[in-house]
Amino acid sequence: MAERILIVDDAAFMRMMVKDILTKNGYEIAGEAEDGKKAVELYKEQQPDLVTMDITMPEMDGIAALKEIKSENPNAKVIMCSAMGQQAMVVDAIQAGAKDFIVKPFQADRVIEAIQKALS
Repeated sequence: MAERILIVDDAAFMRMMVKDILTKNGYEIAGEAEDGKKAVELYKEQQPDLVTMDITMPEMDGIAALKEIKSENPNAKVIMCSAMGQQAMVVDAIQAGAKDFIVKPFQADRVIEAIQKALS
């Protein structure tokens, strides 16, 4: 059975890019969220195998959502997605329990590598 991944990003085209990379590599999309609040709700509903989480979003940012998901399920696997120049936030995210981070613009092979590593 394919691993189910929840995609979280406030930009629809970014979610589309990630979804495209994942489906081409045999992953199933558990859902999509445009902000951290929705991500936490979907995580509880769907219980995906992994979450790709943007850091900067309205409503609730990715780090707050990551912390909430980790308090819900300490074994949750979350990979953070950040734009260039967000190193400080990436460090916060890793300390909060993120498995890895990928930098935008996404390189398909780097996305798959990070996901395979986090799921193994």
